[in-house]
Amino acid sequence: MGKMARRCGRATSRFSAEHESPVSMTAAAAFFICLCLAFPPAAEAGLYTASDQIVLLSEQNVGSVLVNSSAAMVVEFYASWCGHCISFSPTYKKLARDIKEWKPAVNMAAIDCAADENVEICTKYKIRGYPTIKFFHVNSSANSLGKPYRGFSRDVQELRHMIIDSLESPGDPWPPACPPLEPTSEAEIDNFFETNTVQHLALIFENEKSYVGREVTLDLLQFENITVRRVLNTEKRLVSKLGVTEFPSCYLYYPDGRFQRLVVKFEVRSFYFYALQRLPGVVRSGKPPPVFLALLKNRTEEPWRDFNSSRVYMADLESALHHSLRVELALQSVIKGDALTALKDYVSVLAKYFPGRPVVMNLLKSLNSWLRNQNEGPISYEAFRERVDNTAQVPDAALPEGVRWVGCQGSQPHFRRYPCGVWTLFHVLTVQASNTGGSDPKEVLNAMRNYIHNFFGCRYCAEHFENMAREDLEDVTTLTSAVLWLWYRHNRVNNRIAGDLSEDPYFPKIQWPSPEMCPSCHTVKDNGEHSWNKAQVIRFLESYFSSSHILTDYLENESKILEKQRAKHSHQLRESLAQRHAERIVREASNAFTSLPPSSVQEGEEVEGPQKEEEEEEEGPQDEAEAYEEDNEGGEENPVPAASDRGHQRAHRIPSIIGMRLRPRREDIVDLDSFVNQHFKAKALQLAASSLIKQRTLQTKVEQEPRPAFSLGMELDAGLGMVGLEPLDEFNQMNSIHQGKGLQKRELAGQYFRREVELNHRGHWMSVISVGFSKLDISLCVILYALSFTCLLAMCLFFRNRLRRRRFKFALP
Repeated sequence: MGKMARRCGRATSRFSAEHESPVSMTAAAAFFICLCLAFPPAAEAGLYTASDQIVLLSEQNVGSVLVNSSAAMVVEFYASWCGHCISFSPTYKKLARDIKEWKPAVNMAAIDCAADENVEICTKYKIRGYPTIKFFHVNSSANSLGKPYRGFSRDVQELRHMIIDSLESPGDPWPPACPPLEPTSEAEIDNFFETNTVQHLALIFENEKSYVGREVTLDLLQFENITVRRVLNTEKRLVSKLGVTEFPSCYLYYPDGRFQRLVVKFEVRSFYFYALQRLPGVVRSGKPPPVFLALLKNRTEEPWRDFNSSRVYMADLESALHHSLRVELALQSVIKGDALTALKDYVSVLAKYFPGRPVVMNLLKSLNSWLRNQNEGPISYEAFRERVDNTAQVPDAALPEGVRWVGCQGSQPHFRRYPCGVWTLFHVLTVQASNTGGSDPKEVLNAMRNYIHNFFGCRYCAEHFENMAREDLEDVTTLTSAVLWLWYRHNRVNNRIAGDLSEDPYFPKIQWPSPEMCPSCHTVKDNGEHSWNKAQVIRFLESYFSSSHILTDYLENESKILEKQRAKHSHQLRESLAQRHAERIVREASNAFTSLPPSSVQEGEEVEGPQKEEEEEEEGPQDEAEAYEEDNEGGEENPVPAASDRGHQRAHRIPSIIGMRLRPRREDIVDLDSFVNQHFKAKALQLAASSLIKQRTLQTKVEQEPRPAFSLGMELDAGLGMVGLEPLDEFNQMNSIHQGKGLQKRELAGQYFRREVELNHRGHWMSVISVGFSKLDISLCVILYALSFTCLLAMCLFFRNRLRRRRFKFALP
């Protein structure tokens, strides 16, 4: 539904022809589309998005952006259906990235005149054709129509020069944040440090028509402790003083009057910018200075690990896997639909191309195999986590828990780390796919795109990555182009977030690789613009991210990882057994009053406290062993001892009578179920008693022989009165004494059971008669019945005698 919302928000975009399978329209989806049509998201409308570092104008913000602005504005008025606008949009985006550092002085914006809500705005600014670019100087009034650029080209350098010319236009106000762009003189340089406190003064010597000095000045606008001034070649005294022979060239001037030439590979804008921002003490405005390594070691939560910045570390890759599979995916309790498909593709790519250690690869392959078998709807993250933690006990398979950042560690705990690890991970996967000859060039990129879209925690970052993928991911046709695509997009992200609060001052965002790391990767065009040597770049990437180039420093030993995993599983098993045992005790206690027959314990009898505690102590280990035996089916660790071993353990246990519990107070309510249960339980007691007598007789004969003794345990199982033999604890030295006591207890137990059976047999019909009545009621009924019978008998005798007397009288003469 989110994708549908984005499509309706950019209905006029040239990217709207994205292939999607048709879906049935529900009432909820229809309502959501209506909301999208009423409130189109600005970040997704037209040809540009928020990821392009371009302000998207609308009726709501056009006044605040263009009127009384503190920065000059370059605005493109376009129509999303215009073919020329569509072809020009990549150039405009590239220009926005190119002058991103100029933002305090110059900013860029765009507005789609094809949108109905923007027609009035475009009419106000006298737009007659598309695309139209206008320059709005600082503090423009509400009536200002802007200065149009006529006949502009699609060359970024020419557009950049047009903007500089507009800034220097005579009569227009100067942006407050913009430094002076006019040439400096020798007198000004001599007095510079008297009025300024910066550490570095960079002098760029050039001819009058050159723009390099002004461009570098604007590029370093957001940096502190450095000032850039341009010096024309006409300043003969200063040129001869420093011995300048090349134009352009850059020299550093220090407060003590010392000069030093800045050594770069090419005397062009991009190399000057990179070298100057790396000078000691040069930092972005508002950012803390880079901390020294000695201080850095004490500022993070974990110890600082020294590393080689020109190498990749396996510890970073495994840390990224841990956070991805155990932390980030845990945010979704149930994984289904497109998210489940994305997860399967992600794990499949990891199992195929991740250059990990054997234990990690075994775990990834096992996880991939399990996911491929999950064809019936959604899966829970709990089940997925069990596979990640290898609860199935796959041999020699484990993923280390916790993180150990090395090459991705930051100067503060909130810098770099997981985002750096994710980028490194996917760079490695693309290179591995290229080196091993993968079949699908977009396999890794699609897996990365879908994972970030469905699971990546930073939703703002996920949206930006989706915007980049939507642009030209379909143009990737080879494995090499996939490697270059990801590298180029990574540099775009670095350009966009350079200077943000998320940037680590100790590791500033640059266009990577740097000239120091790969000098052959950088070159210049004929017009002096920086260019990448892509052949050298791909060679560098394939070497830098190759499996043979990855360092294994700071990794935990594989045997220790497996040992920790086994210990964790054993601990979880013990906790599970303890929980089951506790649940069983509670369940038996709750069923005790409803399961036992009323005749098993006479009303008013009580079981002594110490005997009750002893019974529970004997029941506990036996129940736990039974539960453990159930859990270890299938050959897992710590199997239950064999029958012979169990018999030997039972041979020495203190004799006790088990199962003597209080009978609950009977209620005066007719319960037919209880009546039926009591009837059949009485029969079960008779059968148990008969078998008990046979066992006891047999056991008495056997006890005369010198062998371990057994005590008779009367455990009433679920109210059925099942009788079994309970083992004795280890008392080998006092065996004879315990045997005599055992015989007495067995006789008492036999007498108790015979009496119990007789009472049950004798009281069976009494129980039938007494259904629903108390003993007092029955006694009263018997007494009344006896009195009634006596009265009837007396009356019968009385009338019988009287009748005889009458007959006698009639017989007299």
